Amino acid sequence: MISFLFFLLVLVILVGIFLAVIYNRLIASRNAFKNAFSQIDVQLTRRYDLIPNLVESVKVYLKHEHETLVEVTRARNTAAGELKTAAGTPGDATLMQHLTEANSALNASLGRLMLVVEAYPDLKASQNISQFTEELASTENRIAFARQAYNDEAMSYNTLSQTFPNNLVAGMFGFQPAALLEAEGAKREAPKVQF
Repeated sequence: MISFLFFLLVLVILVGIFLAVIYNRLIASRNAFKNAFSQIDVQLTRRYDLIPNLVESVKVYLKHEHETLVEVTRARNTAAGELKTAAGTPGDATLMQHLTEANSALNASLGRLMLVVEAYPDLKASQNISQFTEELASTENRIAFARQAYNDEAMSYNTLSQTFPNNLVAGMFGFQPAALLEAEGAKREAPKVQF
């Protein structure tokens, strides 16, 4: 009888250790994708901080393009708000979708602003504008790298939490899948080149 109780106690301890190991791996993986999202947060915030300076720099030249400047500012503020909301719950599918849509709208308005800038040779040649466009391009590259790192970590977490027996522990403790962050404009068609 004592050996049976001892065996039962050892079995309970082993199952407890097994569950604790899986739980800790899930926590570590969830923290890794949240940390990766914080890197996206840093780069997007950098981008959003550059935009008001760019708008200020072109304002003098583009007085009659006021609507374009307002549109860029509005899109920037919306995207910054969506980022702040998404940062509270990284991986939430709805919040990731809203963030993607807000950044797509910002990209579209920035694209229109750059088209206007191209129409003004003095503005296009300005050192400030050149510097801001280089900074924005550099930041876009950093955002792409941060997005890829986040998506890799989120995919690892999802795989870990959805494989057996981890999925049992994930279900018991309410681990939710992490949504990937799509690149803005990822659904666009490839440009057609004609010779």
